[in-house]
Order: sequence, then C-alpha cells, then structure tokens
Amino acid sequence: QLQFVESGGGLVQPGGSLRLSCAASGFTFSWYMMSWYRQAPGKERELVAAISSVSSSPNYADSVKGRFTISRDNAKNTVNLQMNSLKPGDTAVYYCNARGGRYDNEYWGQGTQVTVSS
Repeated sequence: QLQFVESGGGLVQPGGSLRLSCAASGFTFSWYMMSWYRQAPGKERELVAAISSVSSSPNYADSVKGRFTISRDNAKNTVNLQMNSLKPGDTAVYYCNARGGRYDNEYWGQGTQVTVSS
C-alpha cells in the first residue's frame, strides 16, 4: 500500500530552521526522483527542491538556493529537506513528491504546514 508520512512542519520565527522528513512505502523508492513542492495560500504549487534516485545534482528553486538542502536515504526510504534562514515568504504547505518507475508514475504526500512568523 502506497504511503507517505511527512513530518517536521510547524511554526518558526524568521531566521530559524526546520527539517522536513518524508518516509515512503509501497513502491520501489530507489527508482524514483524525490522532490519537495510547496503551495502558499492563493498561489500555485511550486517546486522547491528535487533529488535524483542516485542523489546526484540536486535542483533548487532560486528562492531557496543556499538556504535549503534536500537529501535522501534509499536504505530507509526517506527524503529530507533541511530549511535554514527561513523567511515569511517560505510559509506554505510543503508536499513530498515521488516520480519515476517503469510508467513514470507520480505520487504525492498529504502535506505539512510550515509557518514562518514572529
């Protein structure tokens, strides 16, 4: 059964840090590119960071480069997003995404809220 368990969201002050985690099951994790997306109120969902199945050349949105780091552990079927120097503009629901496999499948987590506010 396909399942994503996202954790680590919450309320943090500007300049603070959070670490999001996504534990996946029900598919061959190591075959999939893993990404984090976010969606702020009234805005479209946007790609934040992506990492290939072999953890090469992570990609980041320009708005988070130098502040966020994506990583994965294929042995534990987890993908993480370390978020530092958070800004109010980072406030959004963050979603874990998996894409790949034989038929280019795509799966989404349920989302975790990140709020950056003083």
